[in-house]
Amino acid sequence: MPKQPIALTKIPPQTLRALETLGSHLAVARVRRKESLATRAKRIGISIPTLTRLESGDPSVSMGIYATALWLIGRDGELAQIASPEHDKGALEMNIQEAIDLGKARAKASQKNRAPAKPRPDNL
Repeated sequence: MPKQPIALTKIPPQTLRALETLGSHLAVARVRRKESLATRAKRIGISIPTLTRLESGDPSVSMGIYATALWLIGRDGELAQIASPEHDKGALEMNIQEAIDLGKARAKASQKNRAPAKPRPDNL
């Protein structure tokens, strides 16, 4: 049996569940279309055992195979949006923090560069 890549042992449980759900949904789509395992495997260009692994959510199945399975049911269009920059919450939070830090630095610099206020005469 081939050695399993270390990366596959580090997949978070919620990600494994998401892959299992995706595989299950792909299996349902195949059954609803009344396609056999053999027909679907041939259309994707994979073996029946690989299709069975895909439909069980096996993370070792390549992303390209998942993408082709999604394409067969007309759902591959969303792939490009999964990691699009405008949905990258972590990066957006970093950008916001950088803007806050920049604003604070500019305010501090502005205070340093201000001319000292002229003293007011006491008799006014």
